[in-house]
Amino acid sequence: MQAAVGVTAGESPGAPAVFSMRGFTGDQVNTLYNGIRVGPSTMTGRPMDVGNLEQVEIIRGPASLLSGEGAVGGAINYVTKKPHTGKIENEAFTSYDSFHGYRYGYGSGGSTAIKGLDYRFDVTRAKNNSFIDDTYSKLLNISGQLDYRLSNDFKVWVAAEHKEDKDRFYWGTPLVPANAAGIVPTSGIVRGLWTQYYPGPNFNGHVGALNPVTVDARTLRTTYNVLDNKSGSQEMWVRGGFDWDITRDIKLKSQAYSYTAHRFWFNNEINAFNDDPAPGIGAQGEIARERLSVDHRQKLYGNVTDLVWNANFWGMENRAVTTFAASRLTFNVIQDDFFNEDSVSLVNPARGVYGTQVTKPFFETLDNVSLSFEDRLKITPTFAVVGGVRIEEIKLNRTAFDVNGALRSADGFPFSKTFKPLTGRVGYTWEAVPGLTFYSQYATAADPTVANIFIIRPTQPLLLTTARTYESGVKQLFWDKRAEWTFSAFDIERKNVFVPESGQQVNIAGKIRTKGIELAGAVNPIGGLKLWGNLALVESKFVSFDFIDGNGVPQSYSGATPPNIPRIVANAGASYRIPTPWPIEPGIAVRHVGDRFNFQDNLVIMNAYTVADAYVFVDIPKSVFSGIDNTRLTFRVRNLTDRLYAAWGDPGYTDQIILGAPRSYEVAASFKS
Repeated sequence: MQAAVGVTAGESPGAPAVFSMRGFTGDQVNTLYNGIRVGPSTMTGRPMDVGNLEQVEIIRGPASLLSGEGAVGGAINYVTKKPHTGKIENEAFTSYDSFHGYRYGYGSGGSTAIKGLDYRFDVTRAKNNSFIDDTYSKLLNISGQLDYRLSNDFKVWVAAEHKEDKDRFYWGTPLVPANAAGIVPTSGIVRGLWTQYYPGPNFNGHVGALNPVTVDARTLRTTYNVLDNKSGSQEMWVRGGFDWDITRDIKLKSQAYSYTAHRFWFNNEINAFNDDPAPGIGAQGEIARERLSVDHRQKLYGNVTDLVWNANFWGMENRAVTTFAASRLTFNVIQDDFFNEDSVSLVNPARGVYGTQVTKPFFETLDNVSLSFEDRLKITPTFAVVGGVRIEEIKLNRTAFDVNGALRSADGFPFSKTFKPLTGRVGYTWEAVPGLTFYSQYATAADPTVANIFIIRPTQPLLLTTARTYESGVKQLFWDKRAEWTFSAFDIERKNVFVPESGQQVNIAGKIRTKGIELAGAVNPIGGLKLWGNLALVESKFVSFDFIDGNGVPQSYSGATPPNIPRIVANAGASYRIPTPWPIEPGIAVRHVGDRFNFQDNLVIMNAYTVADAYVFVDIPKSVFSGIDNTRLTFRVRNLTDRLYAAWGDPGYTDQIILGAPRSYEVAASFKS
């Protein structure tokens, strides 16, 4: 996905699998599963294998009509493999890498002996080991779907999926002052100014001094997590529905779903270098640590129904889509209230165990009902206008109890809020000449500022976050479909945005504005040769972000760039299929990501980096292995030049950054019959 235009990804353990796109990150980019929004991506994202996925769809810009609340930067939709009608096809794959990680899987699908009944089944297992000591993710996925066609016009289907992961997470490498005693500085990872954020700027009366920042070369593989750390999840999907071609021009489809998940974290999460000589959490020069345990119990069920009507008005083609959706999400959280603290040495830390745990519960429901209309009218065979509107009602109810089980009424619990956003879009497409299409759109989006469900408190304003975007672009497919290119320019503004400040604290940024351009192209100049590349230039700023900090002091981040937003992201690649009896294809992809900040104050800069991945595969013909139609053997090298870089910064854990993986190797094999 990071090879797509302008997309970067983060692997912060508190929010695995979050993305940055068009100047927005985290919950401002929706993640969907078969078109269903599971919840805020920073709360629901998990490590996952892609063995059962058919494709990943990336939808840019506000996509409220398609995916509901939010989706300012865009939406990412994971689509699972579905049954097909015809001969049964089987596939299997396996791989092993230089971190001693592995994955393997099996899939099968096709028509059964029962007329009209088709199936799909997939199972995958993987262990992804990290380059950081004692960290990994173990993954299991089992999924299946049955389609039954009662007639040529009516199909019913049912699908189920079980997903689980068991993890020992890497929470980040400490940022340190380059001029502190004993530090072995590195170059090329970060630059800027270090200050001590944890446990606070006025801890022991000490205001963090600004010193040159670095990462200690002795800590590039070190974990500071406790020995008994653990994290994981179990997820279960059950979906079913029907597709009905009522007439040639009217189609009705409906999907009902149930999703349950149990997620948990039991970790030391904060790893902050202590440069305060006053008595506090450990001695000067040590790593101050803080624990957190969280347990999620989520249930989500609902329905999405679409009616599609193709018609012709006065010789003009028209396509209208009406969508009704309703869902209820319950989110029960048990969270540690003790936040056990200690300190360990910077090098070779004695990691210890989690220790004391004192918990308190939160309970929340989120009811969502929406009705959307979208229409495309082709005024001429080459010019179409597109418009749509989404009417929505979102009801939030939340309550909380203290560690003794008493209602926290003094803190404002329970509380509820109803939001009724109205969003939409209008635009056009114009095929100026065959294969060359221009488009423009104006779109809006809205979501309640409850993205981090168990963080938002009743004392914080429950505002409706709103956004608008202007976008224009052009797409062309030419040279007998051997070449293509796209260009787009956009201007997006989002108001009333909750921004993580540190730990459990958030502030409201009055407005974020992002402007940028995206360019992509691909060409097959000669048989077997593929060349491709893309470029995104983005400028994102807090237009108005003024607030009073925890010490009552006025602060402002206005004019600063939000965390994890690079000004430039560029990708390029090439591959050549050598037409030998056993076809061989070598390929390479190069990626450049510009400077980013790890926090709103923009003091620490995560340096720009360029990495390259290379591969070669060979396709073995059917005649070699009896009963196997296609066999592919692959060898990959990731981070070819062994570049040392910062991949991501979690603004909730300001004193540490996530390092990118060093060079690794992988061998893989896949089989189809």
